[in-house]
Amino acid sequence: MTIAHATTAADIARCFSVMQQLRPHLVAADFVTRVRSMQPEGFHLAFLESDGAVRAVAGYRYYDKLFSGKNLYVDDLVTDATQRSHGHGRALLAWLAAEARAHGCTQLELDSGVQRHDAHRFYLRERMHISAYHFVIALKS
Repeated sequence: MTIAHATTAADIARCFSVMQQLRPHLVAADFVTRVRSMQPEGFHLAFLESDGAVRAVAGYRYYDKLFSGKNLYVDDLVTDATQRSHGHGRALLAWLAAEARAHGCTQLELDSGVQRHDAHRFYLRERMHISAYHFVIALKS
């Protein structure tokens, strides 16, 4: 099991099939371009590989908040549905926490859709806690 940053177009493309399980609206033909356009804004894509295949993927970024200081925010965290309960998600989350510590972050945080009960059980088991509600207004052009 290895974890690496997806920096090449080939590595980014390899992450698509797992990422699409979390983000089904994504289109394979646009994925590399979309990730590349987010990277200058501080987006990082990491993947866990085992037996020559991508098993879990995380998209994340660093930012500062007045109330908590520097944070690592996880935009996306997904394990291939056929590979769950093999420790891949746990390993990738631990790697993200180590990255956060190495970059001087005070916390790691993420939002999770209210319907993702299995993910919530995982996060709670990994000693994360629910600290806030997340409110959204959809803005249509």
